[in-house]
Amino acid sequence: MVARIFVTRMIPFWEEVSKPLVDAGHEVVMYPNHKPITREEIEIEIEKGYDGLLTLLTDKIDEGLLVHDKSGQLKVIANYAVGYDNIDIEACKKHNIKVANTPCDEVNESVAEFTWSLMLALTRRLPEAGEFMRNAAYRGWDPDIFVGRDMMGKTLGIAGMGRIGGMVARRAEGFGMRIEYYNRKPVEGVNYEYKARLEELLAQSDFVSLHVPLTAETRHLINKTNLHLFKKTAVLVNTARGPVVDEVEVGEALRAGMIAGYGADVFENEPDPHPELLLMENVLLTPHIASATEGARKKMGELAVLNLTEGLAGKEMPNLVRGL
Repeated sequence: MVARIFVTRMIPFWEEVSKPLVDAGHEVVMYPNHKPITREEIEIEIEKGYDGLLTLLTDKIDEGLLVHDKSGQLKVIANYAVGYDNIDIEACKKHNIKVANTPCDEVNESVAEFTWSLMLALTRRLPEAGEFMRNAAYRGWDPDIFVGRDMMGKTLGIAGMGRIGGMVARRAEGFGMRIEYYNRKPVEGVNYEYKARLEELLAQSDFVSLHVPLTAETRHLINKTNLHLFKKTAVLVNTARGPVVDEVEVGEALRAGMIAGYGADVFENEPDPHPELLLMENVLLTPHIASATEGARKKMGELAVLNLTEGLAGKEMPNLVRGL
């Protein structure tokens, strides 16, 4: 079957990864602007009739959008992301639309590496030191300048011991750190210390790294009710999803000296972080680039295209979202 596919935004390595769609003879329509597609624009496209969509995490796919597929032509959605909280799975189920995402080791490794980049940069005060150099303030070596903290022997607390959490933990072994984790239940084959209560993990950790999916239960997982439990020397890092933390309350905790630092690649209201965080020297914010490596981006594209080609051929999509 020759299908019509709409791609909501050009993705890296597109000419290379899209070859299976071309070889299958499918018609691919690409959103022409290098910016997130607007709600109105995607509604107009849906009304034109497509069999498949390749979406990004910036695209909100819900009942209000799907009703514009008046002919019921849309059958598959390939989300170019590991997470899929931008997609209303129940609405898709109602419309008999299959949804798949792009989990892979390349993305997991990339995010794990980036998590460590944030932790190392904060604990060794690299943002402050870099700004110091850009301001031409360096006048010579000083034993008391930008003194950071050691990582060896410290405790790393991981909230969410999935694939990425596990990779972050394995890297901590090389730093001689003690590793504890919080999860819904103990993970089979994991020898790190399990904490059944998040509060216990937070109270004991020198570094806290978040790797949970965004759900109703994990929204504002970190908030004023547990921020006071952190060690005052602790660093919090979020490479999961922005709303997992209450940014306003994290800002208040930083201002009050309740935690020592915060690193985040994701924000509650992307693309805009809480303004106060931008002004703090002990905060490092990056523009959602944890998975931005060549290997990860290429693999994500390959998986998205594979999900489309298999789904449009009536086969099971390799990364079909659970519950569909």
